[in-house]
Amino acid sequence: MFPTVSEILALDPVRHGLPRVLAGSGALDRPVRWVHVAEVPDIATLLRGGELVLSTGIGLPPSDDALRAFVAALADVGAAGLVIELGRGRFASSLPRAMVAEAQSRDLPLVELRRTVRFVRITEAVHALIVDAQLTELRATEEIHQRFTELSVDGAEPAEVVHQAALLAGAPVVLENLSRQVLAYDTAGERPELLLDDWEQHSRRLQLPSRTFYTAGWLVTTVGARGQDWGRLLLRWPGPAEPPSRLTILLERAASTLALGRLIRRDAEGLERQIHRTLLTALLDHTRPVDEVAVRARALGVPLERRHLVGVVIRFRGDSSGWREAAGAGDPPDLADDGPTRLRDLAEAVSAALRDATIEGLTSAVDDTTVGALLALRSPAGEDRALLVLAAALHRARGTDAAPVIIAAGTGAATLREARRSLVEARQVADAARHDRRDVPVYRMPDVGLAGLLHLLRDEPRLQTFVERELGPLLAHDARHPRDQLLDTLRAYLDHGRNKSAAATAAHLSRPAFYERLARIARVLDCDLGSVDTCLSLHVALLALDAVRER
Repeated sequence: MFPTVSEILALDPVRHGLPRVLAGSGALDRPVRWVHVAEVPDIATLLRGGELVLSTGIGLPPSDDALRAFVAALADVGAAGLVIELGRGRFASSLPRAMVAEAQSRDLPLVELRRTVRFVRITEAVHALIVDAQLTELRATEEIHQRFTELSVDGAEPAEVVHQAALLAGAPVVLENLSRQVLAYDTAGERPELLLDDWEQHSRRLQLPSRTFYTAGWLVTTVGARGQDWGRLLLRWPGPAEPPSRLTILLERAASTLALGRLIRRDAEGLERQIHRTLLTALLDHTRPVDEVAVRARALGVPLERRHLVGVVIRFRGDSSGWREAAGAGDPPDLADDGPTRLRDLAEAVSAALRDATIEGLTSAVDDTTVGALLALRSPAGEDRALLVLAAALHRARGTDAAPVIIAAGTGAATLREARRSLVEARQVADAARHDRRDVPVYRMPDVGLAGLLHLLRDEPRLQTFVERELGPLLAHDARHPRDQLLDTLRAYLDHGRNKSAAATAAHLSRPAFYERLARIARVLDCDLGSVDTCLSLHVALLALDAVRER
């Protein structure tokens, strides 16, 4: 960091000149990039900003207007300050009031030296400070690059990268995603609640005009690679001046390490997931002998022989086409519609959950909407506990604000040849539970009840015939009269236990209008909606229709 004007005024060669600050005392913390000796009035055109100008004033113009213009030009170019020696130049005992007033109005430090000094001693001392500061900055930058290169090579987790950044900066650092949720942080010794309270609202106020920017006491840079940004890294710097370039380099280097680490983990994870997917697909589709699957899994570090195998399927709730529901309302539109990206993130979260729960197994996406896993447990006795631990670990890995998912498990299998049945059953249970809104950690076949049974029988022609016999006339009527939607009216009536008032409210209809629709349904189906047996048969037919339509 460059020395400030106040630090230069404290140097012995400057103190020898008996300096007195006449204006700009509030700007003495300005950094001085260089010291320039000048005796010409148009020196501002040769400056770049950050210079401390030394002068005897011998070449300055005599008029007050010209002196004001001289000071204004220095302020406009960003000079750090102006130091004028009295006695040898045209200013014998004091500086003109016009010059002092202009410097005060422009907040430009103006200093008079009341004793003759050798300017060369001042420039030598200041330039020594500047060179020393540059060397210190260079050494710090070298340490930054070395530290983050080591972190990149070691494959450090984001929390460790953030910790090292805070350690090197001596200031709090926060890593957040695009939804302004904190992924990792280090308070640098401060209280976490002071840093993170109302974080989302505070973060959204920090709008960046570029990838790296300093605003409102925070140095912020974007984190991402290959044109895909996924977060921001923020360093708190509440100082009156902008943070030094060293901190900008540090934050950008940390962001690059985080982006590279994510790419490396995804690439490595992608290769492993490909092998896992090959093996799971081989089990489901019988494309490879079971013995070969066992050998390849063992080589991958997942022994499947002499294990209790449980098929597990994880998928988003709701309609498989509703990726916007899975993506979350706070995400950008391009991400909300990116089904493959969401599925890949879910697969990575399942993999992380298995590691966190110390459960061996294969896991990968098995189709366009589903992540499958084959758990290899040491004993059947630990099956229920292992599934609950996995569900809890997946919840932690995805975060509390993640889109809801269904975790479904099949019946455990004693051999690899039976594992396919467990995986298929888990998939069927997950499909049957897609619209179930109960808070069930892990769905099993008994949890889906009649809906699950009908889902398993959805390809059975006799079930389809039953649906057509019970609901065919009503489906045909709705096809001819789309505005009526009598099927929805019947569904509301049966879902509310034949309570007409509650069903009318749920259907957003007046009771007379709802009663009239029920009468039309009875006529179309030629049935008695007051009969319990008739309504039971119709309710089963509706569940079966849902199962058939969810193909």
